Amino acid sequence: MNEGYATIAAAANRLAGQLPAPLLRSMADVILSVQPNHWPALKARVAAAVPHALYRSLALEFIGSWKAKAAGLSADAVALALVTAALAQALHHDEQTVELVWTGPETGTSPFRRTEQAILQVLDSATRRIVLVSYAVYKVPRIAESLVRAAGRGVRITIVVESPDRLEGQTTYSTLKALGEEVAACSTVYLWPQGKRKQTEDGRVGILHVKCAVADGRIMFLSSANLTEYAFSLNMELGLLITGGEQPLQVEDHFDRLIETGTLTRP
Repeated sequence: MNEGYATIAAAANRLAGQLPAPLLRSMADVILSVQPNHWPALKARVAAAVPHALYRSLALEFIGSWKAKAAGLSADAVALALVTAALAQALHHDEQTVELVWTGPETGTSPFRRTEQAILQVLDSATRRIVLVSYAVYKVPRIAESLVRAAGRGVRITIVVESPDRLEGQTTYSTLKALGEEVAACSTVYLWPQGKRKQTEDGRVGILHVKCAVADGRIMFLSSANLTEYAFSLNMELGLLITGGEQPLQVEDHFDRLIETGTLTRP
């Protein structure tokens, strides 16, 4: 088998784990509509067909890989690889599992997963992308270590946290310091600016109360638990660990759009 086939098959499979299936099929149609080996026109058409900035960059990276590593492959072969990968990914997504995750008093009858264990499973499974969102962060060394390990594997890490001045009783609290210097250095951190939030008539504004972790648009932990030692050991917390299905990618995509539109910004 031509080595280029294996290269494109692997690249298409990676892309299918990052882009929705309709966009992959659109890419395949564009590839088939452009004159062979006319790379500038192909890149322009792909960019026009993929409006989302992150997805566009991934799609163009795929085209660049085709040109650099498998330029001898026909448009038919590459388009087929994309459509096949999209179908395989869709079948994989249909095989969804949902597990309950718990911290708190035990009854001896329901062997739930533990909160910290579930978060670590998500982070340690990541190969491309992590989106981590929490209202509060405090004393979570194993989570920090897992994030640093992920960065070492080349995983792109996005962390969304509440503004320090919005944390109750923690006006001098520094979220970045709580995450640790190593995590702050290998992650991109976003906040929800006060000016972007709705206010009541008496001036009260909303808070960022989401707690979730998503890896590769494939596995997601959604919980009542903040990233704190109490949430992992003392509090009563309940969450879900979702593997496969549409929801992990939907949540990842939603936060991408919040960043792209400026709702979430860098500190």
